[in-house]
Amino acid sequence: MTTNWSKWFKGENALFPWLTRRQRLVLVYGFVIVAIILIYTVLYNYGMRTLEGHDHSMFRSLQTVVETMTTTGYGADSPWSSPIMNVFIVFMQLTGVVIGFATLRVLVIPLFERAPLDLSDRLTSKDDHVVVCEYRRDTGVLLDELERLNVDYVLIESDTDEAKALSDDGYQAIHGDPEEVETLDRAMIDDASTLVTDAGDRNASVVLTALRRNENLRVVAVTDTPSHDGALREVGADAVVSPDALIGRRLGQKTNAWAEAPEAMGDATVGDARIREVLVRRNSPLAGVQIEDTALAGHSDLTLVGAWIDGDLRLPPDPTETVTPNSVLIVVGTEDAIDDLQEFAAGVRPPRRHSNVIVAGMGVGGQAAYDALAEDVTATTIDREDGRNVDVVGDVLDPETLESAGIEDASALVVTVDDDSTAMLAVAIARTLTDDIEILVRVDSTAKSPTAFDAGADYVLSTQRVSARLLARELRGEDVLTPVEQLRVVRTDTAAFAGRTLDEMNDESDTEYVFVGVERDGEFVVDGSTRIASDDRLIVAGSDATIREFERQFA
Repeated sequence: MTTNWSKWFKGENALFPWLTRRQRLVLVYGFVIVAIILIYTVLYNYGMRTLEGHDHSMFRSLQTVVETMTTTGYGADSPWSSPIMNVFIVFMQLTGVVIGFATLRVLVIPLFERAPLDLSDRLTSKDDHVVVCEYRRDTGVLLDELERLNVDYVLIESDTDEAKALSDDGYQAIHGDPEEVETLDRAMIDDASTLVTDAGDRNASVVLTALRRNENLRVVAVTDTPSHDGALREVGADAVVSPDALIGRRLGQKTNAWAEAPEAMGDATVGDARIREVLVRRNSPLAGVQIEDTALAGHSDLTLVGAWIDGDLRLPPDPTETVTPNSVLIVVGTEDAIDDLQEFAAGVRPPRRHSNVIVAGMGVGGQAAYDALAEDVTATTIDREDGRNVDVVGDVLDPETLESAGIEDASALVVTVDDDSTAMLAVAIARTLTDDIEILVRVDSTAKSPTAFDAGADYVLSTQRVSARLLARELRGEDVLTPVEQLRVVRTDTAAFAGRTLDEMNDESDTEYVFVGVERDGEFVVDGSTRIASDDRLIVAGSDATIREFERQFA
């Protein structure tokens, strides 16, 4: 019987699943009170008529029951014969009860505010959700991202004040130790589909405990120590994510992506068409302009198929979206046209080949950035302490240290130090020494990204933002750090589209693939007004999933 009642308050069959447990309990309690009053009213009316010989109306019986249950008494004017008066008297008495409850809330309940609070009572019904065990970065950024993607979750937070603050802000958070079975049960681990753990050295224990409660869980472990990958997978983790390493690798790859050689820029080709990432720097003419107002709109040799804006990949981008500094535009077109766009997007410093790169900070992120550099790039590394691959031992805030690393001759500086304030000052100092250098920076706080641009950085990645989006995409089986690798470009016959223009097809399409252009007589044509002929070859770009859907429909 207990199990059957519990189904009303948890799981997919819960009563009113969009309400919290406490709200459902209050609702059920209210229904019970109303039912009792109505039953008592019928019984009282029947008893007075059959036992007392008084043929009362139901309104009179209801009034008497309510007066009795609220202990308000009957008053000198009772009984009342008018139904309206009876209802009015009942209304007044119920108003007195509401006032009594309000008095309790204002005067009495505050006396017990320090009593322990079970935050799990605030959880809505869960099924097939994600349980997040701790999160040592900016929790709000992650939870906002999960809610934006409609990913249902429960966060377990070991800090009482932090858990209560998150719960008070409307997040689905509870307080507890994720290594304890009781805490996992309150997070409804039995009904969960995925576990995300960012509990540091306790990750293995959390994974083992959770899998004993639900062996079907998909487990994603977040760690700052990539060397723990094998051990975490051994105890049951399906995926191990190291945000610092991934961000460092991305920064290292970006130095390659800005090189002159197409093969170093990560170009993919389909016939004469090329696909490339184009960075919009902070001083670019494209920054702050809506996509529909940029030079890309209506360009005869280029098509914008995607944009990585504020760390989020848009496929295809909304024409009204504003291009922000640090955005990465994903374009398809001829090599010459893309080169022109890349130079235009670069602002005052045109793109060039990076042959000499300095990496400041050789922690996990710095090592990943160093390993991701192209083989023909000369790298000089800086760290406070001597260690593997460290060339210059010194303080990155000391201009002499940067000069010893050869900053005047370097073409790029990658800053992956652990402290945001140190990173800001290092960027500013580097700018005073030379303005002819690309600066790529990792910051922890999302709020520090604009500050890094103001300090002089050309490209900034936030650990908090990228970690949140990385996890959210991991839960959906997607990759957030490599936009080009998420795209597929295919050529197909045009029989199903002959006679229509590219603009017409893109305007009518409600899917996430883009009709890029056509190959005609050995040339690549992307002009939207081009009318497709039966002997053309149509080029389509989109995510792997949407291209598969396109091929099922038309290939």
